[in-house]
Amino acid sequence: MKTLYLMRHPQKQIAKQNQDDFDIKLSPEGIEEANKIAEGLHSLEIKPDLIVASPANRTRQTAEIVSKILEYDKNIMYNEVLFQAYVNELIETISYTFDTVNEMFLIGHNPSLTALTITLDVYREEIKPGEVLKIEFETNSWIDIDKENAKFIWIEKPDYNNFLKI
Repeated sequence: MKTLYLMRHPQKQIAKQNQDDFDIKLSPEGIEEANKIAEGLHSLEIKPDLIVASPANRTRQTAEIVSKILEYDKNIMYNEVLFQAYVNELIETISYTFDTVNEMFLIGHNPSLTALTITLDVYREEIKPGEVLKIEFETNSWIDIDKENAKFIWIEKPDYNNFLKI
C-alpha cells in the first residue's frame, strides 16, 4: 500500500507589479490556514516518509509549516518540476520515488494537482488553496500507481478544517 497526500498551497499574496509568480509568498491568511491544516493533519497522526514540494516561495513556506507541525525530521525535497508542471511530470515525479517511502506528502500548484486527481479518477473537482487529499494505491511500488489501483480516502478543506471521508 502506498499513500499520497496532495496539498495545494494556501492563499497567496496579491502579486505586485512585475513580480514573478515563483516569488509570490503566502498571505497572512494563507500562513494561518497552513498552520490550521497542519494541526488537523497532526491530530490524525500523519507521519510522511517524504515531503516533496515545489520550490516556489508559497509552497516552500507551506512545506516548512507542515513539516514543523508534523514533526518531520528529514529534509524536504524541493523539485523544480512541480512548479508549472504538466500532469505527466507529476506522475513521473511520484513514480520515481523509492519504494522504501510508503507515505508521500506532495505540496504543489493548480492546475496540475487537479489534473492529476482527474487523471487518477479519484476526485473530479478543482483542488482549492489549502486543500489536502489523501489517496491510497493498492500497490507496493510507486512505479505501478494508476487509476486502477487509486482510491480517494478523504479531503480536508481549510474553511471548515473538516475531513470528509468517502
